[in-house]
Amino acid sequence: MEGRADEVIAKLDARAWRTRTAGAGTKGDRQYAWARQRINGLADEDGEHWLLARRSLTDPTDVAYFVCYTPNHVTLITMALVAGARWAIEETFQTPKGETGLDHYQVRQYTGWYRHITLSMFAHAFLSVIRAQKGAQIQVPGLW
Repeated sequence: MEGRADEVIAKLDARAWRTRTAGAGTKGDRQYAWARQRINGLADEDGEHWLLARRSLTDPTDVAYFVCYTPNHVTLITMALVAGARWAIEETFQTPKGETGLDHYQVRQYTGWYRHITLSMFAHAFLSVIRAQKGAQIQVPGLW
């Protein structure tokens, strides 16, 4: 199938939408309506290309689209959980931006950028391990 994402999804039957979780959030499960449509992609015996749509339950006009490549026979719930994993990934990068200066480098050369990123991510990993080991015993101002 070809066309604009919003047009392709608009052609789907209302029964194509399913309420599924995108994973746990701070206020419980993040519930959305999800629909998918197989789309054209490179021929592959082991996988399929999909257009995945996520619609807000409270505002049906709030729709996000994902182009997905999956192994054959992946369920809609699996696709929704994988799409929802991006929040955890974004949060993982937000913490070192604020705590270890991940975003405090102006890229001039690859070597300097690579060293800065490596040191920042190492510091974040170190602080995360210390925090996990000490639990509530350690209270460092500015950390989490």
